[in-house]
Parts: sequence; C-alpha cells; structure tokens
Amino acid sequence: MPTDASDDLPSRLRRALAERSPGVVAEWVARPAAVLVPLLRQDGAWHLLLTRRTDNVETHRGQVSFPGGRLEPGDTDPVAAALREAHEEVGLAPEDVQVVGPMNSLMTVTQYLITPVVGIIPWPYPLRPDPVEVADVFTIPLSWLADPVNLETRSRPPLGGGPEIPVFSYLPFHGHVLWGASARITVDLLRLLGLWRGG
Repeated sequence: MPTDASDDLPSRLRRALAERSPGVVAEWVARPAAVLVPLLRQDGAWHLLLTRRTDNVETHRGQVSFPGGRLEPGDTDPVAAALREAHEEVGLAPEDVQVVGPMNSLMTVTQYLITPVVGIIPWPYPLRPDPVEVADVFTIPLSWLADPVNLETRSRPPLGGGPEIPVFSYLPFHGHVLWGASARITVDLLRLLGLWRGG
C-alpha cells in the first residue's frame, strides 16, 4: 500500500486535482432555498410584491420578505421551488407567473443559499395569503426603492475574520421595514435594471 512518502504521491495528487470538478467548498453546509421576486404594474409604475411573515413561522418571524422557502425533494430546481412557495404562501398560480429568470444566489448568515427568481405577475390579482405564514401582502414602487434617500447601509462584523459585511435597511414604507437579505436582493435587482442611484 502506498504511503505518504511514496514516489507516486505527487502524481496521484496531480491526477486527483485534474479530475475534480472545480468549485467552492464552504465551512458549513448551506440549505438551498429560493424566493420569487414578483414584479407588477400598478398605476402605471412597476412595483415589487412583498409579504410580512407572521409570528407563528419557524424562522424570520414578523420580517418583510419575498415569497419563498427551502427547496423540497419534489422541486426540480430553484424556479420550481420559488413558484411552489409563492403558490402556497400567497396563492399565486405558477401558470400566472411569467418567469424572467434567476438572479445570483445569496448566502445568508442563517446558512441559507437563496436563489432569487424574478417573475412578472398580473395585477390586480386575487391573492390568497396563508394565514399561518403570511400576516400581510403589499407592494412598493421601484422608484421609491431606487431612491438612495430611503436606504440605510450599516456594517456588521463577519462570522470569522475578514472585512465587515454591509447590511441594507430601507426606511419604513407604510409601516413595513424591508431589510437584510430581502433588501440586498432588492438592491441587486435595481442594479441589474440600471435603476440603482446609490453607491
């Protein structure tokens, strides 16, 4: 049996490195999740549809978020998961969502790897929020979200060394505060659209 000191160790290592699939290995296993980022036209302007979670859910109680959740075994991909979750949470039928495509995934401090999926939805729409999960459903105009006056950026220390991490938090909009990962996804969307006027 070869030992670490054997002559073929370097060649075995070269072969193993050449045959591997390149990628990133995290120090922990992130749970895959997906959210639907629903865009709609209201009063001649584009809006985002968001929810406020109830205090009865397992995680992120009372927070403003996009419809979404963990990938389940029956989900073929993040798009399928986002559509399923949006149907379960607010009653959006998957066939009524015009999927535009997924954005870059986002790793959260709660160890979720979230894939935001952008979709266009008809409006008005007969939403049916799940009372166990969703306390409220509302929209915010993209023009308001794109105004840097309405966004505060703070920093938090990383979990283990390195530079500080920016944390986005919007000012209250009709009593709702969009912050954290959902605010980060919103800013990323505005940058993709060329609407972001912040730094």
